[in-house]
Amino acid sequence: MTKRDYYEILNVSKTSTAEEIKKAYRKVAMQFHPDRNPGDKAAEEKFKEAAEAYEVLNDADKRAQYDRFGHNAFSQGRGGAGGFSGGGMNMDDIFSQFGDIFGDDAFGGFFGGGGRRSSTGRSHGARGTNLRVKLKLNFEEIAKGASKTIKVKKYVKCTTCSGSGAKDKNSVQTCTGCGGSGQVRRVQNTFLGQMQTVTTCPTCNGEGTTVTAKCTSCKGEGRVYGEETVTIDIPAGVQEGMQLSMSGKGNAGERGGSPGDLIILIEEEAHPQLQRDGLNVAYELFISFPDAVFGTQIEVPTIDGRAKIKIPPGTQSGKIFRLKGKGFPQVNGYEKGDQLIHVNVWTPQHVSNEEKDALEKMQQSQNFEPKPEKNGKSFFDKVREMFG
Repeated sequence: MTKRDYYEILNVSKTSTAEEIKKAYRKVAMQFHPDRNPGDKAAEEKFKEAAEAYEVLNDADKRAQYDRFGHNAFSQGRGGAGGFSGGGMNMDDIFSQFGDIFGDDAFGGFFGGGGRRSSTGRSHGARGTNLRVKLKLNFEEIAKGASKTIKVKKYVKCTTCSGSGAKDKNSVQTCTGCGGSGQVRRVQNTFLGQMQTVTTCPTCNGEGTTVTAKCTSCKGEGRVYGEETVTIDIPAGVQEGMQLSMSGKGNAGERGGSPGDLIILIEEEAHPQLQRDGLNVAYELFISFPDAVFGTQIEVPTIDGRAKIKIPPGTQSGKIFRLKGKGFPQVNGYEKGDQLIHVNVWTPQHVSNEEKDALEKMQQSQNFEPKPEKNGKSFFDKVREMFG
């Protein structure tokens, strides 16, 4: 099934501000909220669809990737642990957004759900923060894609208490403030009649339980500072400055809270001979004057080895040869760039007396007088062709 455009789902434009996107999401989410449409599967799907769109468009990094590559930006390992984010949200993920978008009091009072941070009304501790790492790749890794294993220093789940923050299972008790619901309900009499408001329980912060004795390893946080080995699958064709996101690989949350994401910033390692221009690769080839006159065969470097090219007799300096398909692939696409070889005829700066005499004799020959082709391409035409 073809995914709909995220901007279309929220009925906003690509120039909309973050605040406009937030308001649009609130409107759509309230329209298709499950409490307003009980048993309506179509409304539930639209509710999830809007949440997925908001998750991307509300994040500046993800929005930039989406604007550039569309849904392809998030197609690798979608929604799974260690995969690239951009889809597959469950209802817990969606309701966890509502504290910021709708406000616990207003939204919970309206629907009677207190923000519905999970199916039980409880939150599960504070969400972990995102982490950023830089990953440097050479041209060959970019061209073919790569799998990189790195060690990330971050907060990880405490293995002693399994993330609960409690000394043992007997050190966790039901919150007396909310009776385990994670919510406090208040009924007020107004001139319009009775109004009910639902707020997050201040005693347990919405968790429904309190810890009577803290874990000695993590001091009650449910996480400790440590290290995790992460394997990152990089799709072929990425570029300098592109950012990829691995869902759930950031800092662990407190007391069982969901982990943050790992943001990978791509850096390109400079190639000693080649230069990149989008999907194309450029190479400056220098040949001698005799080779330009008589022609030759020569090896040139490419991003996946070396290739032989034929230099025909009479090749002019500035000539551009094209190796079709020897450039970079498009990320999650079928297009592939070319390698462009720019020929430079090398002029010697020092010559012997014998060479000087020979050159002076050739200088008198009409064959050595410049005779440019009238229909030949100008320098600017060649530059446009090379980098077009």
